[in-house]
Amino acid sequence: MAASAARPLALLASASASLGVGRRAWARLPVSSSSLRSAPSSLRGRRSFAASAGGAVMGKPGPGAVDADAGMDAVQRRLMFEDECILVDEQDNVIGHESKYNCHLMEKIEAGNALHRAFSVFLFNSKYELLLQQRSATKVTFPLVWTNTCCSHPLYRESELIEENYAGVRNAAQRKLFDELGIVADELPVDQFIPLGRILYKAPSDGKWGEHELDYLLFMVRDVKLNPNPEEVADVKYMNRDQLKELLRKADAGEDGVKLSPWFRLVVDNFLMGWWDHVEQGTLQGAADMKTIHKL
Repeated sequence: MAASAARPLALLASASASLGVGRRAWARLPVSSSSLRSAPSSLRGRRSFAASAGGAVMGKPGPGAVDADAGMDAVQRRLMFEDECILVDEQDNVIGHESKYNCHLMEKIEAGNALHRAFSVFLFNSKYELLLQQRSATKVTFPLVWTNTCCSHPLYRESELIEENYAGVRNAAQRKLFDELGIVADELPVDQFIPLGRILYKAPSDGKWGEHELDYLLFMVRDVKLNPNPEEVADVKYMNRDQLKELLRKADAGEDGVKLSPWFRLVVDNFLMGWWDHVEQGTLQGAADMKTIHKL
């Protein structure tokens, strides 16, 4: 993306605003005006990629969508209709933006109009235990499944489109860890998120909803204080390797209603245990491969 002229980064309201909670300003990875990358000028005033393929303009749902989803939780409804995800091609080039709602409709996904940028955070404590969360029952996609620490999307906003040093994705991760788990910015310096890789996957949630994401995998080792947001998170647990293996066994056997998110399972099956060795050895940087996009 072409570098934009320098301009102040506005601190924007996030999901927590819908709960009536004041948002604290979060620390940003410092960047110079020459390194600040925003949307290319060719995208300004342009319809989103999905709109050009027959979808609604600028992520607005179709005429019947609001009525059809009237039963949606108010917080999740606001996020689905107002958040604008970053559309990318399979090489991770930004090609537009679209509402979170449209990005997660299976009809859009199957039409090839919904691939968007995402991130998955894997946060370990000083005992090298991995923090997992169970998604809330009100989540539109994959409710009540167990997954990694935090999974969400950088949004189509200036601070989260910065590509140098993956600053946009890191800023988004810091924002959502506060929104979902109440971890304050001071405990999560953005420059300490270590990007280890990228995966591209597609997964249905139910007949209507699903995921098609190009997902950045971010690791950090840090002790933090948790204050989970019940609108986003049903439960949290730190797990060592053996405890995680037991959770996997239960999910495979269908015991206790345990289910795992598809992206988390892909990371577990393909990467996690090897990367866990690097967590314990303090060699995470050496495990990073950000050139490859793994299609899983």
